[in-house]
Amino acid sequence: MARLPLHPDIETELITEEAIKQRVAELGAELKRVYGNEELTFISVMNGAILFTADLLRQIDNPVRLDCIRISSYGNATESHGTPKLVHSLMLDVTGRHVLLVDDILDTGKTLSLVAGMIRGLQPASMRVCVLLDKKGRRQVPFEADFVGFKIPDKFVVGYGLDYAERYRNLPSIGVLKAERQKLPG
Repeated sequence: MARLPLHPDIETELITEEAIKQRVAELGAELKRVYGNEELTFISVMNGAILFTADLLRQIDNPVRLDCIRISSYGNATESHGTPKLVHSLMLDVTGRHVLLVDDILDTGKTLSLVAGMIRGLQPASMRVCVLLDKKGRRQVPFEADFVGFKIPDKFVVGYGLDYAERYRNLPSIGVLKAERQKLPG
């Protein structure tokens, strides 16, 4: 399969499409080892985790329930604007269920700490967190994911679901956004 040329707004490609596919398959195998044949309730943090969640779901053959939660933390900025805000909550009952919270990136830890705390309050049988990217250098609250796709440096990245001002989510790989593109109006 021919590789697409690098998008003109991307400074460098950090993680290739092929590397993402391989790692998602490995994560699926890890989930299978941990959960066996148990039914899982995936909770995807929208919009960023949509591609990762869809690909991860296809890697397991367990019975799966899927729900989405929407949190706002960046808006049209490259820095989190403080306390994350719940925009859309869960529809499924997770009480007594094995819950896997899926997000695109663990950055400051604020969003996942908020959502994980909320889910734990709903008394699931278990709750684990799976993230595609872990940017440990930006952590502001203590939080660790149970499953991590890639550890990345403190660079502003887009692609494969990650965005800047709702752009670039559709790129098949993950790249560092050029500095001059990080100042565009929303």
